[in-house]
Amino acid sequence: MPITLTVRDVMDRRIFTLDVGATVNEAIKLMDQNNIWSLIVERKGVPEGVVTDRDVIRRCLAKGLASDKTTVGSIESSPLITIGPDANMREAMDMMSDRDIKRIFVVEGGKIVGRITQTELFQSTLSVLETLSSLTNNL
Repeated sequence: MPITLTVRDVMDRRIFTLDVGATVNEAIKLMDQNNIWSLIVERKGVPEGVVTDRDVIRRCLAKGLASDKTTVGSIESSPLITIGPDANMREAMDMMSDRDIKRIFVVEGGKIVGRITQTELFQSTLSVLETLSSLTNNL
């Protein structure tokens, strides 16, 4: 019998947003306070992209831009890459691999309800393997 985990089973429901006009410093502070490394960038309350710690480093700091003057809108990645909550983990892994990205946002009913990262997929896969291993050891 195959075991199928869905995106909903492993997604992180903590979503943080910033307005497109917020500064990179504001983004860094919000990321640090919440121990997260990606923020949804919104324009007039509508999600349009994502800014990550990697974007901050590559598109701001490495270019010598002032993080207190640079907006997240100028360094964001857009469009958002999304997946449905009932997709299986394999679909999410393939999507990340094909697009060379580390996170996908989960959309249900037209609203962002979570995100899934490579780390979460790896941890979930490892947990399943450990559980299966303990079951076979107990047989």
